[in-house]
Amino acid sequence: MTTNDKNILESSIQYVKAVGPKRAESFESIGIKTIRDLLFYFPSKHLDRSTTLTIGKAYSYLVDGYEGEVTIIAEVVNKEKRRYGKREIMKVTLKDSTGSFECVWFQGAKYIYDIFQEGKTYAVSGKPTRSKYRDMQFIHPDYDRISQDETKDYLNTGKIIPFYRIPQKLKSHNLGDFSLRKIVHNAVSKYADLLPETLPENIVREKDLLKINEAVKNVHFPLDKESYNKALKRFKFEEIFYLELLIALRKYRYKSTLPGIAMKINNNVIKKFLEFLPFKLTQSQRKVLREIALDMKTPQPMNRLLQGDVGSGKTIVSLIAMIIAADNGYQSVMMAPTEILADQHYKNISKMLNDFTNKNKLEPIHVSLLIGGQSKKDRTKVLKEIETGEAKIIIGTHALFEEKVSFNNLGLMIVDEQHRFGVEQRGKLLKKGKVPDVIVMSATPIPRTLSMTVYADLDISVIKELPKGRKKIKTVLRNGSKLLDIYKYIVDKAKEGIQSFIVYPLVEDSEKLELKSAETYYNNLTNTFFKNIKVGLLHGRMSWQEKEDVMLQYKAHKFDVLISTTVIEVGIDIPNANIILINDAHRFGLSQLHQLRGRVGRSEKQAYCILVTDNKNIKFNLKEDIRIEYLSATQLNMYKSSIRLNSMVKYSDGFKLAEVDLKLRGPGDIFGTKQSGLPDLVFIDIVNDTDIIEDAKGIAFRLIKDDIKLEKEKNNLIRQQLKNNYSSHFFYSKIA
Repeated sequence: MTTNDKNILESSIQYVKAVGPKRAESFESIGIKTIRDLLFYFPSKHLDRSTTLTIGKAYSYLVDGYEGEVTIIAEVVNKEKRRYGKREIMKVTLKDSTGSFECVWFQGAKYIYDIFQEGKTYAVSGKPTRSKYRDMQFIHPDYDRISQDETKDYLNTGKIIPFYRIPQKLKSHNLGDFSLRKIVHNAVSKYADLLPETLPENIVREKDLLKINEAVKNVHFPLDKESYNKALKRFKFEEIFYLELLIALRKYRYKSTLPGIAMKINNNVIKKFLEFLPFKLTQSQRKVLREIALDMKTPQPMNRLLQGDVGSGKTIVSLIAMIIAADNGYQSVMMAPTEILADQHYKNISKMLNDFTNKNKLEPIHVSLLIGGQSKKDRTKVLKEIETGEAKIIIGTHALFEEKVSFNNLGLMIVDEQHRFGVEQRGKLLKKGKVPDVIVMSATPIPRTLSMTVYADLDISVIKELPKGRKKIKTVLRNGSKLLDIYKYIVDKAKEGIQSFIVYPLVEDSEKLELKSAETYYNNLTNTFFKNIKVGLLHGRMSWQEKEDVMLQYKAHKFDVLISTTVIEVGIDIPNANIILINDAHRFGLSQLHQLRGRVGRSEKQAYCILVTDNKNIKFNLKEDIRIEYLSATQLNMYKSSIRLNSMVKYSDGFKLAEVDLKLRGPGDIFGTKQSGLPDLVFIDIVNDTDIIEDAKGIAFRLIKDDIKLEKEKNNLIRQQLKNNYSSHFFYSKIA
């Protein structure tokens, strides 16, 4: 690439044919300032005309029982708004030479009325149905307007037509689908060949990828579907390749250049502790413990993800790691996401270690608790214990991030429910020690594709078994009309000594949301259905002392039923609680539902999870063979809640639920990846592009292992690309 080429690409967009100074202002308002910016303003979707159907053909498919999506290009012949009580319905009739059909919208009638114009041509995509008023009908279909000149101009007669996101600021300057397509076509035709290559030639050749200029051309205006797919593959590979490079830099810098701690493993102490436990570790727990102990022996810093389903026994394994650290004279810190969980860990671990050291006449292991709601006196005492080294195990929440916390000799950091904490937060804690060993724990299982990307810098240990004697939790989905029967069941079980959780999504009533609230139903139920049993209330607005008091009373069986918000979501351990009723279940995410379900089933008794919803859109017996990846955006939005709730009934395996959740939500926020400090993923499909991810990861990790500073001449292009486009992410490559 010459300097002149670079100058042209960085020139103002106004120099592109059909733009000019005025339109350039509107483009600049949405971040498209240069010719290069416009070249990379990719279509939001394409219409493949080779797969469109006539109305007659689509109808014959419908009659034959076809249940998939179709695309029809037709002309609007009529539109009308009808009012039924307070509801306004929009109907649009379209036709072609083979027949007609109707589109119906139950929401946004005014907006739709303005969009559709009689005599204009539109592409309509959706799942057709038959109605008693018309042979074929579409409910809330996707749509795009098509130029009537499509048969006259190559730009529009190409078999695949691009459609671009058109923000309001562009529309206000009379930039619509047709004009924007022409402007982009002008830019691609004239300037795409000036683009410099952004991947090394050997990788492009080895992976049979399109060159950058050909990829840009075929993403915008592909000659056929194969050309588009090859272009898309190029950008998918490049995107994930540079992300994997950042992760590899993070991993190898942490492992290779930072000084770690080599600890001695006192097998005698571990053996005594295992004999002290009232249960035997599972095979999975023992395997994971060996992996952790081996890491702690080596001088390289441990950076390990410990994942296992709800109730699989991760905490006891991490406690043994803390005992190893204490035996070597090092402090350990365990960070929990909530005060109530931190307090529970503190009480359980303190008692267990006190009993263990007393029984075996060993030196006491002092445990301290640091959380935000403590009194000044208690806080000062704990900070001193940490600074002097008296505290060998420190358990806390976000309070551990504070600058006032000064560790004496930090050797091990454990983060519970790690997906709730961002990389920056973990980094703050790491700075407080030298380079301690790190274990991050998660009861939210991580699908393989995410473990290859966001968590690729971590060594992964998995506890696959549940403790012996645990029974599978029975999960059912019920309509709100069944609540009276459910209440009676809870009361009957309370008389048998079984405790129950009842979860509501809100603390108090909301005028904006028609959701059940914990306080309102606590007051109602204690005066009606539950007046003869003992009921407690727990919610997030209580102080941690109030929460602690309620949980201690519940654990001591002072309450038969605990009415709560999602404050009980993580880690609460009440073995005698074997029923959980989750109200407005459609309002919860799949991971959250699975976590809530994990509050029961912690003994050998049969446990039950009852999901209740009054949402009329929920399908209670969703087809088991529904394929999420085949649903349109409209269908996916329609079925999301139904898929979540039916998946909860069908699956108890957290890994399977995590895969479903990933397909429903995408990777963005599912495991804290929004906090990961890594670039957003635009092209890669993290669920289905496993092969591309594996290829890119393999090359990236080998490359960094061979040349961690990217000093070799063959890596100059990669080094420059990272410097130019990812410099803001370098900070995160230095953190575990």
